Amino acid sequence: MRHCFLRRIMGAMLVAGLMFGLTRSALAQGQTAGVFIDADGVLSMQYHADPSGALSKQRAFAARSVLDGDVATSSELRKVSLNRLEAAIAKRLATSSGLSADMTNLAGLTRLKYVFFYPESGDIVVAGPAEGWMDDLSGRTVGIQSGQPTLKLEDLIVALRMYAPDAAGSKSGGSKHVIGCSIDPTQEGLARMQAFLRQVGVTATPSDTDRIVNGLRESLGLQNVSILGVSANTHFAQVMVEADYRMKLIGIGLEQPPIRMASYVQTAQPADVSRNAMQRWYFVPDYECVRVSDDGLAMELVGDGVKLVSDDEVVTGDGVRRKAARVDKASQMFVTSFTKRYGDLARRSPVFAQLRNLIDIAIAAAYIKDNDLYSDAGWDLGVLADESRVSVEHHAVARQVQTAVASVWRGNQLMTPVGGGVHIEPEMALSAEALLEDDGKLGALRSDTRLELADGQWWWD
Repeated sequence: MRHCFLRRIMGAMLVAGLMFGLTRSALAQGQTAGVFIDADGVLSMQYHADPSGALSKQRAFAARSVLDGDVATSSELRKVSLNRLEAAIAKRLATSSGLSADMTNLAGLTRLKYVFFYPESGDIVVAGPAEGWMDDLSGRTVGIQSGQPTLKLEDLIVALRMYAPDAAGSKSGGSKHVIGCSIDPTQEGLARMQAFLRQVGVTATPSDTDRIVNGLRESLGLQNVSILGVSANTHFAQVMVEADYRMKLIGIGLEQPPIRMASYVQTAQPADVSRNAMQRWYFVPDYECVRVSDDGLAMELVGDGVKLVSDDEVVTGDGVRRKAARVDKASQMFVTSFTKRYGDLARRSPVFAQLRNLIDIAIAAAYIKDNDLYSDAGWDLGVLADESRVSVEHHAVARQVQTAVASVWRGNQLMTPVGGGVHIEPEMALSAEALLEDDGKLGALRSDTRLELADGQWWWD
C-alpha cells in the first residue's frame, strides 16, 4: 500500500484521503474496532460500542467459568512443546473431534519471547507470557487480564509451513522469504484524481468541501489489496491488512489513537509538501531484535520488534509514481513517533500487538528452519503440514477497499494521502550482523526450563 499526497492550492482547505471505507471521524471511547469483509471482498471498519464496559465484563466472567483453572492462570513464562502439541492434535483429529480452545490459542500465550531446543528429547519449545482468554466484542481473542491478543495456532502454522523442513531458502543461501501486504490505487484512479483536481481549479471555499471530498473518493475508486508470501485467505493476511489500515487512519486523523501521539495531519504544513508529493508509510520489523545463545539452542526476541518507515514519491498526471526529491518532515515525525510509541499502542490497541506477534512467529519459524531443528528433532510438522487435516486457509479474502476522504480547514493547499503497507523478511533478523550479543543468561534460562511432562501434556508453566 502506498501513501500519496497530491497538493493543489485550494483556499484554506486541507483534505486528507485514505483508501479505506470509513465514515466516522474517530474511534470513540468505549468502542472496540475490527474489520469486516463483504461478499465482494471489500474491506471496511466495524465498531462495537461498550461505553460502560459491562459487556466486556460479562464476557470475561463467562470465559473464566469455562476455562480450565490451570490454563486460565496467568504465567510469566508458559512453555509449549510444538512437537507434543502436534502429536496431541493428531490424536484428537483421529477421534474426529475439533481442536480444543487451548490448542487454537496456544495455551493462552500472548507473546512469543523464546524458542528453546532440547536435543535429549527432541522438543522444540516456544515460550512467553500467558493468561486466560476471551473473545472481545469484535471477535478478537484477548487475554482476560491484559487485553492482549493470544497467539493463534493458525498463524503459527502459516509461518511453520513457510519454513517447513523441505521448504527452499535459508540464511546460508537460496531464496529469501518476503511476507507483506499492499493496498494500492490503480494508475487509472490516480490519473482520474489528477484530472478532477485540475477541473476543481485553484480556488475553493468551505461550501465546496462536500463536492471535493466526494469527487476525490469517486475519482480514485476502489483500491486493490495484494498479499505477498502467505495465502490471502488466512488470518495472518487479515491481520496485516487491518494493522496497516488502522495505522493509516491514525496518520490522517480518522482514528483517534488510545495513547498520546501526534498524527500526520496535526503536524503537516501544506506549504512544505511538494506539488503531487507522495508518501508511503509501511511496517517493517526491527531486525535487531534477536539474541541467540552461544550453543544455538535458545533464541530470544527482544523489544517491540516493529518499525514504521516512510518513503517519498511523486505522481504524474497520468497516474505514474516516481521517486521524489523532497522529504516530508511531518511524515518523518509521524513514523518516528509511531515507532517510539509502538509498545504503548500495542498494549491498548490489540491489532498492533497481533502484527507484532506475526513478526515474532515468522522469525521464530525461520530460526527453527535455519538451525535445522526439524532434523535434530526428527519432526516433519506432521498433521500441521497438511491443509486437509488442519485448515488455516478458510477466511474471507480482502480484495479491495473503498476510498475515504476527510477534510480539515487549515493552511492554503490541498493534500490527499493514499496508501501504505507491511514488508517482512524474517531471515534478516537472523543474519550475523543483526544478532544481539549473548549475555549468557539465555542459555541458563533454557537449561533451567525442565521437561517433566505427563503423557499427552504439551504445555507447562
